[in-house]
Amino acid sequence: MNGGFWAYVALTKPRIVELLLVTTIPTMVLAERGWPSITLMVATVCGGALAAGGANAINMVIDRDIDALMERTRHRPLVTGALTPRRALIFAFLLEVAAAAVLVWSANVLAAALALSATAFYVVIYSLWLKRSSKQNIVIGGAAGAVPVLVGWAAVTNSLGWAPVVLFAVIFLWTPPHFWALAIRHQDDYRAAGVPMLPVVTPIRETIASMVRYCVVLVAVSLVLVPVADLGLIYGITALVFGVAFVIGTVRLGSDPTEAKSMRLFSFSITYVTVLFVAVMADVLILG
Repeated sequence: MNGGFWAYVALTKPRIVELLLVTTIPTMVLAERGWPSITLMVATVCGGALAAGGANAINMVIDRDIDALMERTRHRPLVTGALTPRRALIFAFLLEVAAAAVLVWSANVLAAALALSATAFYVVIYSLWLKRSSKQNIVIGGAAGAVPVLVGWAAVTNSLGWAPVVLFAVIFLWTPPHFWALAIRHQDDYRAAGVPMLPVVTPIRETIASMVRYCVVLVAVSLVLVPVADLGLIYGITALVFGVAFVIGTVRLGSDPTEAKSMRLFSFSITYVTVLFVAVMADVLILG
């Protein structure tokens, strides 16, 4: 069965790509200490989206057997037969080639290499190895989702430094509580598919205790960015207020760990990371 345009779009997991790219432009603004060229921003975002979309497409090929067992993923194009694995892999390969070409042409080789390394890490370390074998799957594998900040910084400066490393750490620490909130809601799906997400293999309250620990460290690391990147009150106050709210929300989930509350925390975690990076950009553009 031949897939149409929307089947190929679904392969890229566009909502995940959108979330990853929320971090790219503010990072580029921070690296430039102002607005980079529009051409560079658009090209870097497009290159990053192509690379992330290709990685997600490969992930769907790898996971098509377990996707068929889970309620929330059983309508994906490789499960329904809208696309064949061969077509999906060809599509993914073309996306990665296009990503490399766009980033090399518009930015530099370092930015392109970082984007492709994120794909390799996500596919090999997370999808092929950790996802089905370790409860630490999303902790380690989630590092791939933190690479876009490195790509954005490298696109502007053709180098790396402590500021992008701290931003990488922020996304790395944010990913486990963000994803485990979703996994609590869909733990029956992961259990049916034999995927050892933390809420499946440990009691919910232990999972939430781990989430709280990550949130506390996340807040501390987010504030390290103030001296490291020479940011001011706009970012500092935002990071503190929204970080404390994230911690409190997670603690409250522990007192009443319902699926509805876990999804509210999941939604807030998206708001948190979006607001945090917008604050980075606002601080640079307003306070200089």
